Amino acid sequence: MHPLVKSFSEISLRDLPLVGGKNASLGEMYNQLKVAGIRVPDGFAVTAEAYRLFLEENQLHGSLHALMDQLDRATLSNLSAIGTATRDLIYGATMPAALREAITAAYRDLCAREGREVSVAVRSSATAEDLPSASFAGRLDSFLNIRGEEAVVHAVQQCFASLFTDRAIKYREDMGFGNMNLALSVGVQRMVRSDLACSGVAFTLDPDTGFDRVVVIDSIYGLGENIVQGRSTPDEFWLFKPHLETTFNPVIYKKIGEKEWTMVYAERAGGLSSVRNLPTPAHKREAFSLSDEEAILLGRWCVRIEQHYGRPMDIEWAKDGESGLLYIVQARPETVHAGKPKQTRIAVYTLHRKGRKLAEGIALGGKITAGRARLLRSPAEGDLLQEGEVLVTDITNPDWDPILKRAAAIVTNKGGRTSHAAIVARELGTVAVVGCGNATDFIHDGDLITVSCAECKTGYVYAGQAEWTVEEKDISNLPMPATAPMLILGDPSLAFQHALLPNRGVGLLRMEFLIAHHIKVHPLALTRFEQVAQPEVREQINQLTKHYRDKKEYFIDRLAQGIALIAAAFHPHDVIVRMSDFKSNEYANLIGGRQFEPDEENPMLGFRGASRYYSPLYRDGFALECKAIQRVREKMGFYNVKVMIPFCRTVEEGQRVLETMQEFGLERRKHGLEVYMMVEIPSNVLLAEQFAALFDGFSIGSNDLTQLTLGLDRDSALVSELFNEKNPAVMQLIATAIRVARQKGIKIGLCGQAPSDMPEFAQFLVQEGIHSISFNADALLTGIENMNAAEALLAKEVR
Repeated sequence: MHPLVKSFSEISLRDLPLVGGKNASLGEMYNQLKVAGIRVPDGFAVTAEAYRLFLEENQLHGSLHALMDQLDRATLSNLSAIGTATRDLIYGATMPAALREAITAAYRDLCAREGREVSVAVRSSATAEDLPSASFAGRLDSFLNIRGEEAVVHAVQQCFASLFTDRAIKYREDMGFGNMNLALSVGVQRMVRSDLACSGVAFTLDPDTGFDRVVVIDSIYGLGENIVQGRSTPDEFWLFKPHLETTFNPVIYKKIGEKEWTMVYAERAGGLSSVRNLPTPAHKREAFSLSDEEAILLGRWCVRIEQHYGRPMDIEWAKDGESGLLYIVQARPETVHAGKPKQTRIAVYTLHRKGRKLAEGIALGGKITAGRARLLRSPAEGDLLQEGEVLVTDITNPDWDPILKRAAAIVTNKGGRTSHAAIVARELGTVAVVGCGNATDFIHDGDLITVSCAECKTGYVYAGQAEWTVEEKDISNLPMPATAPMLILGDPSLAFQHALLPNRGVGLLRMEFLIAHHIKVHPLALTRFEQVAQPEVREQINQLTKHYRDKKEYFIDRLAQGIALIAAAFHPHDVIVRMSDFKSNEYANLIGGRQFEPDEENPMLGFRGASRYYSPLYRDGFALECKAIQRVREKMGFYNVKVMIPFCRTVEEGQRVLETMQEFGLERRKHGLEVYMMVEIPSNVLLAEQFAALFDGFSIGSNDLTQLTLGLDRDSALVSELFNEKNPAVMQLIATAIRVARQKGIKIGLCGQAPSDMPEFAQFLVQEGIHSISFNADALLTGIENMNAAEALLAKEVR
């Protein structure tokens, strides 16, 4: 006969049928990963054999079978009634004496090992739970801060009943497990005093895209239930796996969350209500709940756990506020992306026309949909949601699961990337915008709305029916050309998604996008903050930089993180970062910018590009750009990052820029740093041999080169019909630049739309021997097809 109780020290993965996935994993880690320094709190499992004994001694099998046979499996119309009736049977049953004694004895032994009476977490662990194809996470009940023998016994019986919650019944039906084919084990684990510190979750891949070279850690104050429930927006840490065991800083991105609530132990008043939620004090909300050093240690543990299990993992962790130590409290296989075949078809959603913006939040799903809004306050109103409508609510929890499957999209006020709504949206493949804050204030019941998650990491809800197109591309048999296809990119939130496309790196990372959208402040308004005259501008800057002691550090850190995310996504391929190429009127539109920018008649040909970098009017700002690049390469280890100088008019100017860069810590060829130059002015081609002596590579900017060769303003509608990259003069300059680059042994590429729009232009570039062509993501696949056709034609001509 199998034991009724087993301590974690006696459990391994081989015990999964007896103790369920959650407990088997805890026992496995407790015994196998101690040598790696990974701490798992002690505990024991009430086995599936104990659950069967409970049913047998109370003669519940027949009654439960009869109730389950009455379930309307087609529409689940009587799910609530059946669920209530089954749970009532279990609540009203008597705990067998042998089982009661086994549980209390195991609890006493645990207290003896800890040297005191301990509070425990009592969690359900189904025998099919946390398998690669299924996760019952959040669908079965857990009870926290349980202390005392009788309270533990009572909590175990409550867990037995939770096998028949409405959401658990429906999930088993959906997964085809059968509602009477499972048994339940219960884990009893020493509580970590995270109510005095912090806790959270971690994934060994990006849960949105499946990109598997990062560890993503979410952290909040107090007990971790608030993350899954979506009540608190967590701090985020993104760590690059290949750098976790190096001297480089593996934290490539971090963000302070609101952390609105802190769940703590409650004053004991009997029963199972042993925790309570308190508003997090303002000063704690403004600080990270986890240090970088702690995040790195967790990241290393997560990778070690992933290696042990041989698959991506979804991990829960906690920090003990009394000892200051970190613990792993759960680990289960990640079920959304793991084991899925490599993506061979790509659907590209493009929004063409949209209505007024009603709300925005975190985007999930990468798609667009429209439908009638249905505002619901609780799952009890679920019958009001019709198939294809958009569910709009404050927050969801597992009680919503039977309803969410009918929704065309999900919109919530609260929740982060690892909240319940986000997890379910990923599992269902449903479009969702979570954490909007006030969506229910601006969206009215019955409104026709469009939910768009195809515009980077931010999701939007628009009034009315928007217009969009969907293009499907099959990349399963798309060969990579010898000429390197690269990407044009500026938004780091798209990096992991675009890295899954066929590519050989980033040929143009536009720094202006990062400055405009992630920094927003003119760099000189930070380096010369005391000169900022307008009080409202000073207040804006103070708000943006409030988490930084030094305003210059705000610029450097934000820019470095944005570049690092892209560099990590495409590592080890080249990521070529163009230094800022705003025109003076564009710089002026940044916060605090008007005070530091000249008023020019023709900014297109004025104070832009290389000329700014050594000028007293901007060199302070360029210093910050250089410091960010230096940090990404030398502190974070992304030596695949290269630098590109735009709009360099003369050879002498190129020399001055390189000297200025060296002064600010970026020395060409030191630590392998390569510096490229944009070829976009006729002088760049006419003096290409001299420029090639200064720079390690060229990148042709076809737009500027065309307008300056033909002497026209590309922004002027009056002469727009004359703008043509295929003009013989332009093509002659491009051919010359390619020829000189190859003669001098340096790389040369081109960034622009023309090679995807015009197959003959791609053919021209390939024939001339260009090394790479960079495209926007929406044009990449067409561009590759054109490049392959051009190379095939060239091969035929050679034969």
